[in-house]
Amino acid sequence: MLTDQYFMLEALKEAQKAFDAGEVPVGAVVVCDDRIIARAHNLTERLTDVTAHAEMQAITAAANYLGGKYLDQCVMYVTLEPCVMCAGAIAWAQLGSLVYGANDDKKGFSRYASNILHPKTLIKKGLESEASVKLLQSFFHLKRALQQF
Repeated sequence: MLTDQYFMLEALKEAQKAFDAGEVPVGAVVVCDDRIIARAHNLTERLTDVTAHAEMQAITAAANYLGGKYLDQCVMYVTLEPCVMCAGAIAWAQLGSLVYGANDDKKGFSRYASNILHPKTLIKKGLESEASVKLLQSFFHLKRALQQF
């Protein structure tokens, strides 16, 4: 049986893909029956779409894989606390469990709508948060440095 840490490390690999592509480094995986059924990372720049967050991409991919819109038997691992938009989509998908790394004190759902998730969705936070924060800080530090030139 694979662990939460294993799956969060897979989400971090997705976040690294986003970083390498110049996207805000957030990654997500959706797991069902101890198997990754969806992998995603932010694509907002590539798709020129403000809704192309890792979580939104992962929900769509998982629903397509399962052939249904409800993810109540699934766990999503995401490197950063979802925003309100993504939390709303997670609620509509009736996700079974949400595991996230870093808190998002500025735009995270818990700041604005802490009760937005489906009542049955289990939440676990802080897993691999240091690695998630480090990747985000590196990205924004690099962006600021490049803007000075």
